[in-house]
Amino acid sequence: MARTRSKGAASDKTTTAKSKSPSKTTTSTYTLPSESTNPPKLFVLPKNASPSARIVTLQHPRHAKPTRYLVCPETGAFHEFTKIAPPSKSASPRSWLLSSESEQTTLQSPNLYVATPFDPLFLLLPALLASTPGEKRMFLSSEDHFDRIPNIDRHFSETLTWPGVQSLLETRMFAVCDIVKAGDESMFRVNEDKLFAEVLSKAKKLAAQLPKSMEEKFVRKALEAPVMGIQSQAAGAVSSPAVETPTPTEGDSPGTESQSTLAIVESQTSEASTAATSIAGEDTTITTPQAAMTASDEILNLQRLKIAFGFICASYISPKTAESLKQKLEETENFKPLEEYVTKLAKLRQEAAASRANDFSGGKRGRDEEDDERAEKKRKMEAEEKIKKANQSRGVKQLAKVNTSGMMKLSAFFKKKT
Repeated sequence: MARTRSKGAASDKTTTAKSKSPSKTTTSTYTLPSESTNPPKLFVLPKNASPSARIVTLQHPRHAKPTRYLVCPETGAFHEFTKIAPPSKSASPRSWLLSSESEQTTLQSPNLYVATPFDPLFLLLPALLASTPGEKRMFLSSEDHFDRIPNIDRHFSETLTWPGVQSLLETRMFAVCDIVKAGDESMFRVNEDKLFAEVLSKAKKLAAQLPKSMEEKFVRKALEAPVMGIQSQAAGAVSSPAVETPTPTEGDSPGTESQSTLAIVESQTSEASTAATSIAGEDTTITTPQAAMTASDEILNLQRLKIAFGFICASYISPKTAESLKQKLEETENFKPLEEYVTKLAKLRQEAAASRANDFSGGKRGRDEEDDERAEKKRKMEAEEKIKKANQSRGVKQLAKVNTSGMMKLSAFFKKKT
C-alpha cells in the first residue's frame, strides 16, 4: 500500500514560516524637556511672613558683599537665608522632586534655603562705626546714618519707605547708641560699650543653646584630654583555710563517721587548693583606660561663651570691630581657669603623642630584631647545607639522584624470616 504524506507537515512549514517572519514591535519615545538655564530654588519661609514680603539685596555687614535678605513690609522683620546642603563627600546623588496638580519639577541641586531671623542692627554697624581717622564721631540723625549705607539697586531706600522697617531700625539704634535731643529729632552716636554689651548678651543666649554639632566639635572635642592607662595591682597571698575534723557523736556508726570525715576533708582541701591556685602567687596587674583630666562645668561654660562670641563676630561684624570686641571680652570675663586648663591639656597631648611614638618605634625595633634573627638562622642553615654538599663524593651525589621508590632497603635482607 502506497504511503501518503501527512497534512501535518504542511501546517508545520506554515508555522515555521510565520515564526521566521519579523515580528512587529511597538515602540514609544518620550522626549525629556530641555534643562532650564535658571532652575528654581527651594525656600522655607517663616509662617508669620506676610504675602507682601520681598527678597532684597543689601550689603553684608561682615564682608561687604551683596547678600539677599527677606524683609516683611508690615512687621519690618528681617530674615537671612541659611543654605542647607548635603555633605560634599556624599557619593549618592541627591535631588528634589516637586509636584503639584498642574506640573512636576525635578531640581538637580539638593540645596535648601531656610529663612532665619536676623537682627538688622548688624546692617547698621558699618554706617554707625564709620569715621575718619583722627576725628571724633558726631551725633547724627537716623536719616544721616541711613544715607551712609550702600544702596544696592536702590533696595535699601525702598525698604525705608515701608512703615515697619524704619521704626524697627531706629529702635535697634537706641540699644547701641548715645542719644541727644535736637528739638523733636533724636541724634545718635554709637557707644562701643553698649555695642559690646549687646553682642555679649546675644553670645550668652547662644552659648546656652549651642547646636549639638558645635557643642561636640568646638567644646567637647576641643577640651577632651587624652586617655591614659592606669595600672592597679591586686596582691594575691591567700592563706588556705584550716581543715577541721568534726568529732563523731554517740549515735553515729563507725562507718558513717569515717565516710563523712573523709568527704569533708576532701571538699575543704579542694576548695583551699582552688583558691590558692586562682588568687595566690604573683601580683595581678590590671590596666584600665582613664582620662588624664576632665573639664569642669565652669570651664565648659567659658568655652561655650568664647565660641558663641567668636561665631557672632566672625559672621556679622567687620574684622576690625570684632578684634576690639574680643579684647573687651578678655578684659570683662575671667577666662583664667580656661586658659590654665588649655595649657595643661596641651602638655598632656604632647606627652601622649611622645609616648605613642616611643611605643611604636619600640615595637617596630622588636619586630626588626626578630626578622634579623630568622634571617641569620636561615643563612646559617643554607651555609651548612652548602658545605655538606661540597664534601660529598661524586658517587654519593650520583646515588642520590637514583630513583629508589619501590626498592627494598639493604637492612631488609638481614631480618629474620618469619
